[in-house]
Amino acid sequence: MFAKHSALVLAAALLAAGAAHAQVAATLDAGTTGAGLHLVVPMETYLNGRFGVNAFNHDMDKRSGAVDYDMKGKLRTVDILFDWYLREGSPFRLTGGILYNDNQFHATGKASSGSFTLNGNTYTAADVGLLTGTVKFRKAAPYFGIGWGNPLAGSKRLQFSGDLGAFYQGNADVHLVSLGCTTSNTVCSAIAHDVAVEQARVKSDMQSYKFYPVLRASVSYRF
Repeated sequence: MFAKHSALVLAAALLAAGAAHAQVAATLDAGTTGAGLHLVVPMETYLNGRFGVNAFNHDMDKRSGAVDYDMKGKLRTVDILFDWYLREGSPFRLTGGILYNDNQFHATGKASSGSFTLNGNTYTAADVGLLTGTVKFRKAAPYFGIGWGNPLAGSKRLQFSGDLGAFYQGNADVHLVSLGCTTSNTVCSAIAHDVAVEQARVKSDMQSYKFYPVLRASVSYRF
């Protein structure tokens, strides 16, 4: 799905560039959104369109309640951005747009000393089985930021630029389950209930990820 959206956005950028009969620029980017590739096309005198993709794998450990999680993140975004320059020839820009946001984490609970404590109740790792889940965010994420540099202006084909901003990805959608409980139905039911409480806790702990910061440096080449 991410590859499909990426191809559609880049194809649209190429069509826009062809319709404009003007120079375009390509950028290579690196920053908090990972490695990226964008096409920059002229829209109006003070406005450029910027369309591209970013990818970044980010693994981390996170503790929620009494459980430690191994979080494996795949951060994938597709940008549709518009850079507005305050005056002709100015390198300073205001940027707004929307992202297709495919950021997600796969979480695996790690047993401490062979046991899990869920909702204040302790179970053996064998009882719980595999504690696993996913963390996803809203797909359409609005972006706002500022930046410096105009790849389509000036005499130099090779230029450098930067972005500072954030996109809003909303509340995390958390799905957490226990797989492999083989003890009594009573214990398995209790685990299922406590995992549901733990799921709500993880969701609450992910509130700080509503806004994803963007700090990005780019090198561009104008064709």
